[in-house]
Amino acid sequence: MKMVPIKGVISSDDDAEVYQFFGYSTVTPTDIDTALRDANGMPVNVEINSPGGDVFSGSEIFTALKNYSGNVEVDIVGLAASAASIIAMAGDQVKISPTGQLMIHRASTVSQGNSDDLSSDLQGLDSTDQAIVNVYQEKTGMNPQDIYRMMSNETWINATDAVKQGFADEIMFAKQPAKISNIANGSLFSQEVISKVKTLMKKAENSEELNHKENKITKNSQFVNSSKKNKLDILFGEN
Repeated sequence: MKMVPIKGVISSDDDAEVYQFFGYSTVTPTDIDTALRDANGMPVNVEINSPGGDVFSGSEIFTALKNYSGNVEVDIVGLAASAASIIAMAGDQVKISPTGQLMIHRASTVSQGNSDDLSSDLQGLDSTDQAIVNVYQEKTGMNPQDIYRMMSNETWINATDAVKQGFADEIMFAKQPAKISNIANGSLFSQEVISKVKTLMKKAENSEELNHKENKITKNSQFVNSSKKNKLDILFGEN
């Protein structure tokens, strides 16, 4: 069985470098496509510990797992929040650690423009919420309105409740699978911050190429001392 880790922020391929610049681990659709291609139909074990991220990248990963020809077992070993909880629903079997958690909520975005722009974004959010409800409903069999209320309340779901409500099939390490008779979010960084960081990273890359042979020791020392401050300045809009 091949391991497919989903550990870190769910990001588009284009935005991953920004999160990595700030020290975040990322998972992109291309990462998963590559892992599944390497697995070549063998059973895969998808380990999830992720705070979520970009809902459309999460959708792409969910779709890739659902389309995979081999068996997909999902193990929620830590947190499956937001977009990561959607991905978790792609498993043929979904297991959760006794200490694991899911978190589900409504999609969010940042909008600007005139009233038509805002109305369009609102409609897009409602459509995204409905799509997410459908994914959770297919897995759990719950009433869609109940799922929608859980999302509106930003609901955290522990291992016992996840199995009881149908988000997971069993608790890992349990002697017997639990049997009870009775599942996005925008990026962690705004698009404005991502665009700013990409521009600054490109400038830094060009500057480093021009000055590589000069003041190497001094430059490296200054970078180490100021790196953390510069990153915080970017986040708080001081650059």
